[in-house]
Amino acid sequence: MTDNNTTFASRRLMPWLAALLLCVFTLPALAVDPLIFSDDHEATRHQGLSEELRCLVCQNQSLADSDAPLAQDLRREVLDLMRQGMNDQEVKDYLVNRYSDFVLYRPRVTSATYLLWFGPIVLVLIALWVLFKAIRRQQQLLDEESSDTSPQGDAAQEQT
Repeated sequence: MTDNNTTFASRRLMPWLAALLLCVFTLPALAVDPLIFSDDHEATRHQGLSEELRCLVCQNQSLADSDAPLAQDLRREVLDLMRQGMNDQEVKDYLVNRYSDFVLYRPRVTSATYLLWFGPIVLVLIALWVLFKAIRRQQQLLDEESSDTSPQGDAAQEQT
């Protein structure tokens, strides 16, 4: 008899438990503070800047793509800087001064970023050089082998 009462009670509680869980898991979605733009130009400009800036937490996402709390703060800061009258380059310069070149999704070419920009090209050139040398050496070995097995080499061995 107790099993029937327990089953009946658990069946009555399940919808309430599901509703409670639904409320708990949807609360973070309500916590996002959406940015309010004054016009479409401001929204477009902010979107463009957010796509050019890197999320400092996610690292492989732009500010526009990231949901991290720091990215939300940086998007708000970018909007504040835009409203202070800064142009796009001034906003980027401000953020670079504050967070370094890492905040830029496409870092500038400077002496500090030469390895980042030119390192892959140098590695490809080194790989091509090694490949060329290996092919050339293989060709030389094949040429030496073919000269050892030439008819003149066989005739010289038969006379001895």
